[in-house]
Amino acid sequence: MPLEMKYPDSRYGFFIIFNHMKNLQPCLLLLIAATLLFSCSQSSVNNPELTSADSLALKQATINGQLVNEGLERSRKFVTDWLAYADSSSGLIPRNLNESKDIWNAWDAAADNYPFMVLTAALTDEQLFNGRMLDMLNTETRLTSRIDRLPDTYSFSKKGFDKPEPDLNSIMFGSSEYIKDGLLPLTEWLGASPWSDRMIGILDDMWKYAPVETPHGNIVSTNVEVNGEMLQVLSRVYWMTGDQKYLEWAIRLGDYYLLGNQHPTRNFESLRLRDHGCEIVSGLCELYATIDAADPAKKKVYESHMHEMLDRILEVGRNEDGLFYNSVNPQTGEVLSAGTADNFGYNLNGFYTVYQIDSTDAYREATLKALNALSGNYRNFDWETGSADGYADAIEGALNLYNREPVSSVPSWIDSEMQVMWSMQDSSHRANTGQWHSSGIIEGWHGDGNFARTTIMYCLWKTQGMTVAPWRADIQPGVVRIGEDLLISVTVDADWAGVLKFDVARHQANMHMPWDWPRINQFPEWFTADESSQYKWINLQESGEEAFSGEQLSVGVNVSLKKGVNQFRLRLTES
Repeated sequence: MPLEMKYPDSRYGFFIIFNHMKNLQPCLLLLIAATLLFSCSQSSVNNPELTSADSLALKQATINGQLVNEGLERSRKFVTDWLAYADSSSGLIPRNLNESKDIWNAWDAAADNYPFMVLTAALTDEQLFNGRMLDMLNTETRLTSRIDRLPDTYSFSKKGFDKPEPDLNSIMFGSSEYIKDGLLPLTEWLGASPWSDRMIGILDDMWKYAPVETPHGNIVSTNVEVNGEMLQVLSRVYWMTGDQKYLEWAIRLGDYYLLGNQHPTRNFESLRLRDHGCEIVSGLCELYATIDAADPAKKKVYESHMHEMLDRILEVGRNEDGLFYNSVNPQTGEVLSAGTADNFGYNLNGFYTVYQIDSTDAYREATLKALNALSGNYRNFDWETGSADGYADAIEGALNLYNREPVSSVPSWIDSEMQVMWSMQDSSHRANTGQWHSSGIIEGWHGDGNFARTTIMYCLWKTQGMTVAPWRADIQPGVVRIGEDLLISVTVDADWAGVLKFDVARHQANMHMPWDWPRINQFPEWFTADESSQYKWINLQESGEEAFSGEQLSVGVNVSLKKGVNQFRLRLTES
């Protein structure tokens, strides 16, 4: 790997490079430094718009573009090679490749794998997105809806449901997973779409058939994971739709856990702080954020109970580095499973949200402690017995929190751990085992979709949310932000014409949320175009300038790129 590729980063990249040069020979150091300085000086002379710092940033943007290209091409290969295993009759993908090849199910195939094929196609292949990906949604809806719109497991060989009779608990679990893990992240990125329609349909029917009676009204399950997912979904869908029923259903769950005898730290004998349990913590925090804006009186009722939960988790749920154990007994403080949860960010999303609402410094300090620990003790860490899925969740958590708290050591950790995760797609031994011969397959189970999910999150960081259309296998778009400016580098192997599209505040535009609290499986917002602002677009090769509104940037800037490196500056100007 070239030296400058070792620890690339959007904000600190070239400073990080020098931090890792101390073992090089002095003459080589001088040569590298002279090359960089000469290059910066030459760029500044050729283009008076550029300072030396700008030139370094543009070099970093070019490196970012190489990483974005690799990440999105890896995601494309994942999609292509998984689709090769789709059922020849229905077109649906199997749950796993080594086993469960005969079924599509809601909580695995639909929740974890398929949605991030859709998202990859949305970013890189419009024809696939509008064609086969949409066809799979329509087929899944037609074949798997069993109780009204609620999905059940479908067998390819039986050409019908896998089980002769429906199991409502199983269907509720699968429906919840499909919504929270798959359809909700898609909706946050795409906005209103056929996928959001499917999400709302499933959600409404879950609560139509909610079977569990409580003093607060019927709820869908007693399963902590399901109810935590419902709290997350309902809190966001309430804002997205403006429909009061979603808030009412969420408050039923909030009352059940915070005001009854199901309080997570006061009443649980086992509190899982990794996935398949930790959802209740961040779910309650998302409800807390919602009622802070929508029902302040209810927020005051919950406040002491929320802080009791979070304070106790900080007291007994963390290791010496501030990361969470897999599970604890919150009543006694006993650590039930001392493994380090790869989902530390999922919990800390909730802590940081409550910090933003109540200004409780301990919750921010918990976030900072965990972030600062990553680069010291958690490189090449065995998050989940060597699985790429553990890396995907850990990196996602770090990205989401870094978006709010830019701790300087975190970018190099994210970059290094992405290289570890990507290497798992390259493991050549798989071809020798006879399992599969496709380089796009990561581990051959539904968790492969999370590889693409986190890769896309990473790529959007490296472009500051900018996307390109149409995608081409050689295109390398990278961005670095300096203050109010974006420095943009797009490298192509042959001339290319298309659109560079800039992100918007999606939490407002797509979800109508009152503010952008950190949340599971969101795609963080980096640079977002403000509709009311004006921007100057500067072609750094040709010294040409154009003016665009924020709305025009969100639709996209038409560009014609020449073979090689193309560089631009986007600058906020006075309205």
